[in-house]
Amino acid sequence: MTGDHQGLALLLFGVFVAVTLAITTWASRNRRGTAEEFYAGGRLFSPMENGFAIAGDYMSAASFLGISGLIALFGYDGLLYSVGFLVAWLVVLFLVAELVRNCGRFTLGDVVAARMRERPVRIAAGTSSVTVSVLYLVAQMVGAGSLVALLLGETSGAAQTWTVIGVGALMVIYVSFGGMRATTWIQIVKSVLLMAGAIALTVLVLVRFHGDFDQLLRTAADRSGHGDRFLAPGLKYGGDWTARLDFISLGLALVLGTAGLPHILSRFYTVPTARAARRSVIWSIGLIGSFYLMTIVLGFGAAAIVGSDAVRGSNAAGNTAVPLLALDLGGGAHSTGGTVLFAIVAAIAFATILAVVAGITLASSASVAHDLYASLRRRNAKPRSEVAVARLAAAGIGVVAIGLGLLARDLNVAFLVGLAFAVAASANLPVLLYSLFWRNFTTRGAVWSVYGGLLPALALVILSPVVSGGPGSLVPGVDFQYFPLENPGLVSIPLGFLAGWLGTMTSREAADEAKHAETEVRSLTGAGAA
Repeated sequence: MTGDHQGLALLLFGVFVAVTLAITTWASRNRRGTAEEFYAGGRLFSPMENGFAIAGDYMSAASFLGISGLIALFGYDGLLYSVGFLVAWLVVLFLVAELVRNCGRFTLGDVVAARMRERPVRIAAGTSSVTVSVLYLVAQMVGAGSLVALLLGETSGAAQTWTVIGVGALMVIYVSFGGMRATTWIQIVKSVLLMAGAIALTVLVLVRFHGDFDQLLRTAADRSGHGDRFLAPGLKYGGDWTARLDFISLGLALVLGTAGLPHILSRFYTVPTARAARRSVIWSIGLIGSFYLMTIVLGFGAAAIVGSDAVRGSNAAGNTAVPLLALDLGGGAHSTGGTVLFAIVAAIAFATILAVVAGITLASSASVAHDLYASLRRRNAKPRSEVAVARLAAAGIGVVAIGLGLLARDLNVAFLVGLAFAVAASANLPVLLYSLFWRNFTTRGAVWSVYGGLLPALALVILSPVVSGGPGSLVPGVDFQYFPLENPGLVSIPLGFLAGWLGTMTSREAADEAKHAETEVRSLTGAGAA
């Protein structure tokens, strides 16, 4: 990219970072230092504000960069991500939002521990939440590296490394000093910017083709190198039985995984009532649905205007399709319009990454402090503030995410998020649904449900083509691939539910009828909710 692109985009990066740091400073001066303030922002946000924040949390780099890139490279098959991410919110709306708000205080562990023995359940839920959060963070780090590599004209080396380190440092600052209040306002600002940018690009693509969506699709197919196959199922997931099963596995992970994502569940605690939590989800569905419809136009627009080969040449995983599209729509590489539009889109994408990593880091650090630390601390040890532990945990999680982000820099960010969704659907969703709806569910069933989904999901990913056995794997030089699917959801999600059922059936400890009745009344009415 030219120096104009670099200078303007870096200037806009700097403006957004300055604004977010100002928000963090303001939030840190107006907090009371309590756990409720740090984890839930004092539960003072309105449904509209929380809906925008949820949308900001959910519309990540995987959405803006990864999905559009997959559609630009694989056409119809890339649509699965847009559809799956959107349909997942119906599960959240009808099964999870109000009940979770009524039953818990800050984390998934609160919901499950309401009717179980706390120590083993919180350790299991905390471990799973941190694992899912780190996988999700890796995707955002990869998106940041790809974006800045495109901006600076470097495909590897120090630019990507320092970008990932910088994003990690900023997310630790946001969480440590601003807590949920700062994180929420950063997400609201980012959500507005992202929607505005997506609307502008969508309008420009449709204007380029005079509003004729059919012509857009035909041009995309012609420039994809695949012809009519680009617009039909099977280009990525239809080659053989393995690819078809991968398609089903990914769909299950996307649809079921959202309800188990820790950073999404934690957002329901930032509003005062369960009704407000439900209204928040309705707001977020409207925003998210509109956005994912626009990613379809952007993906096919990138294929039609930029060309699939050019997208693949810039980034093999397609992560830079939208910035390249913006450059072309603005008038080309050496035009003022192209320079400005490219810089704005790059800055919005960077803002997206910063906002999402802040939300994920806060949720995972809350799990470490509120679930793991509180459960593992010795009784005779001097208690330490949960908030102080959460701040330390944010730094540790940031270091881990930076390391894994550098390792996975060549993978598509939407694909990486698909793995996180699979783990969330395998480990968190079964224990959540069983706890809310199964009267006879026991502590052993809860622990087995979490580990029975978490461990197989991680093991299958390690043994899959994602890690070894192919040129695009994390470790391309070796081959210990024994599981053929790239996404483990088809196997690990049923195992999570099965393990929970088996643990309950073999448990000598009877379910606590009184606690279940109390939890049921609380979940449905909100009586006694925090």
